[in-house]
Amino acid sequence: MSTQLVALGTIVRREIVRILRIWTQTLIPPAITMTLYFVIFGKLIGSRIGTMHGFTYMQYIVPGLVMMSIITNSYGNISSSFFGAKFGRFVEEMLVSPMPNWVILLGYVTGAVTRGIIVGALVLTIALFFTDLHVAHPVTTFFSVLLGATVFSLAGFVNAVFAKKFDDIALVPTFVLTPLTYLGGVFYSVDLLSEPWHSISLVNPILYMVNAFRFGVLGVSDVPIVTAFIVMGVFVVGLSAVALRLLSRGVGLRS
Repeated sequence: MSTQLVALGTIVRREIVRILRIWTQTLIPPAITMTLYFVIFGKLIGSRIGTMHGFTYMQYIVPGLVMMSIITNSYGNISSSFFGAKFGRFVEEMLVSPMPNWVILLGYVTGAVTRGIIVGALVLTIALFFTDLHVAHPVTTFFSVLLGATVFSLAGFVNAVFAKKFDDIALVPTFVLTPLTYLGGVFYSVDLLSEPWHSISLVNPILYMVNAFRFGVLGVSDVPIVTAFIVMGVFVVGLSAVALRLLSRGVGLRS
């Protein structure tokens, strides 16, 4: 067990050092992007929309934007990092070592979740310059962030396993992740949607992550919180099983 902890710590430390070493690429761009969202959507457009569920529009969209930054950065970190390990051929060294597959997976996921949380905290800090926030349910807030980041870290890992070139890393975020994020209730309440769009939105997993975090911060949600955590839990278990299966079979890793 001690050797496994050393291996896990080594992977996590390398991932965190990588994030901090290229902080101008990993931390600054999302902070600038979210600041623009706050100015354009929160201030300019929000002043014309008014309140939503008893909160100003700026307060309402802050949890969604924070969760969006956590999701995209967790996904992007692990997909680029693990694909880089494949590209550099040192992933093969990990596979032939005594290191268990769960240690490899947990190490990369921990690094990705760490980046997501750092970026989320940075975005939330910036948001406090635009509006006042008081966390209604701290425990719910913490676990919604942890589970949301973990789900998309695992999804990014699966993407990296199947990717054959760097362009494959950008396909899913561009054509799948971005649409799901914008249709996940970040900028609006799904209760405002008519059918069939309301029902269609309910099959979007990001909707449950955004609303779980929004409930933790503001105390309001478009979906039952228990359902939101069940959905996130199912995705964590399912994607973990898929990722470990891919590692054990060496899909996309052994040539």
